[in-house]
Amino acid sequence: MDRRAIEAIKERLDIVDIIRRYVELKPVSGRWMGLCPFHQEKSPSMSVNSEEGFFYCFGCQASGDIFDFYANINGLEFKDALEQLAAEAGVELTPGKVDPGAAQRSSEKKTFLEMHEKAAEYYSRLLKLPEGRTARDYLKKRGVESATIESFGLGCSSEDWQGLEKFLVSNGYSAEQGVRAGLLSQNAKGRTYDRFRGRLIFPIKNLSGRVIAFGGRIIIDGEPKYLNSSDTPIYKKGEHLYGLSQARTSIARIKQALLTEGYMDVISLHQFGYANSCGVLGTALTPEQVKRLSGFCSKVNLVFDGDSAGFKAALRSAEMILTQGVSCGVIVLPDGEDVDSLLQTRGAEGFQVFLDEAREGLDFCLATLKAGYSPREIMDWAQGFLKNMSSASLKAFYIPKVATGLGVAEAELRSAFSGVLGKSSTPVVRKREPRAAVSVGGQEKDDKYFLRYAVQHPEHVVELSERGVAQVLTSHWGKKLWSILTAHSGQDIIPLLDDSEKKFWACCRMEEPFVGEDLEEEWRHVCKVIARRRYELGRKQLTDALRRAQAEGDSDRVNAYLKVLNDSVWRDDEQH
Repeated sequence: MDRRAIEAIKERLDIVDIIRRYVELKPVSGRWMGLCPFHQEKSPSMSVNSEEGFFYCFGCQASGDIFDFYANINGLEFKDALEQLAAEAGVELTPGKVDPGAAQRSSEKKTFLEMHEKAAEYYSRLLKLPEGRTARDYLKKRGVESATIESFGLGCSSEDWQGLEKFLVSNGYSAEQGVRAGLLSQNAKGRTYDRFRGRLIFPIKNLSGRVIAFGGRIIIDGEPKYLNSSDTPIYKKGEHLYGLSQARTSIARIKQALLTEGYMDVISLHQFGYANSCGVLGTALTPEQVKRLSGFCSKVNLVFDGDSAGFKAALRSAEMILTQGVSCGVIVLPDGEDVDSLLQTRGAEGFQVFLDEAREGLDFCLATLKAGYSPREIMDWAQGFLKNMSSASLKAFYIPKVATGLGVAEAELRSAFSGVLGKSSTPVVRKREPRAAVSVGGQEKDDKYFLRYAVQHPEHVVELSERGVAQVLTSHWGKKLWSILTAHSGQDIIPLLDDSEKKFWACCRMEEPFVGEDLEEEWRHVCKVIARRRYELGRKQLTDALRRAQAEGDSDRVNAYLKVLNDSVWRDDEQH
């Protein structure tokens, strides 16, 4: 871990500025509050402490520093988040020593991103040249405006088998790198050629706005109609959504997303004012895509074609969304219509009629199943649906709804699916801990009592150590956190903590600490508890030694231990 770089990045980038890109924040009592993007909520429960550089959600306990937020909201590993924020802050990273291949992989990813930016420029420029006339005519026929073309960076590829390859080579890249980046293809004889030829090009961006892949639609004749980039070190199609980079601000603001299938459908929706639209990328919807989308909204409305294939896709997608705990609506279009054609013929007002009549996700699923599936298929679907729920509380929420929708008694459904539902599907309700200061000595049941005080008052860590806190901690978790607190007192320790430690640390820092006389009284109480725990520990050790001496028949040791035990009497009013 490059501690120097981490500190430099935090000095140059304000966590509030980063979080504001994804969440609307408002100042409240010296901190910033906003709707947490990591769970569904209607009232803001995420607090951001700009001065200390961390965030904490009182609802789902999501917490951490600028790197944790950036990584979680963008679906990145810590290393990737560090690299991207370092680049933004202008901080140079020191190559790590642990993984000898990490530097090479990082360099390769950087190169591939640069190549994709160059390729996007190449395709965009080609659209404006004579070679792009057919593509321009197609876009004009489809009603795509110039501003939309620029916004989505649309381009085209020529029929030239080596057009892009020559361009990349002229910019210092090799054909081999082009193949590895997914921009070029290679046949069995080793000959390289452009992956996209004679196609309208749709750049695919990550949430940071970097081009990571392309989609291509054939313009005249040929197969396949749509061709997408294959998976590469910078792109996994099951993790990304087309247009989410452009749509995320709108989605986060209104807390709803429109999800459709085709590139042109997404573009048309944006052009007609539905800026919260994005699309799947040539595959069935995945849990990773739902998780990424749910970070910005609480409801996803599906807008798929009105044919049988569209209904099947909507059924699969609605099931996926619901099992991940996200609300879902399904917009049923007329048979033979798609989003783009409907918008072009009826306009935004005509489309809004269908949006206003969107069916609730589970109702749509059950109605679709009843209309075209056998009873066995319906029950198999219901069993899989409940089995795939992401939590027991969600399962409990949907069991009565599924039972009602199928027209069976809830008890019968539970009995039929007992193996799937488990022993209990009753949600566990956890009371939210009070965030105001607790009463003096009010939480001394376990290690967290001492650790909470140390986190809230780091200036006392040294004296707590001298008084023997380490001797009274009983859990491995507590001892580990205490070792970090003592070894790095006064420093930024968030990067050194695991998830559970971050949640505890951030929660403690968000609570109102003791001040004035209350602080003095709590300090005296902490010291007394430490002394009492050490006394009790000493008594236990002596008692254990006495039993061993008695078992061995050593009367001298027995008498000595008895004398010490009789002489050591705890007095609760003693000052320690």
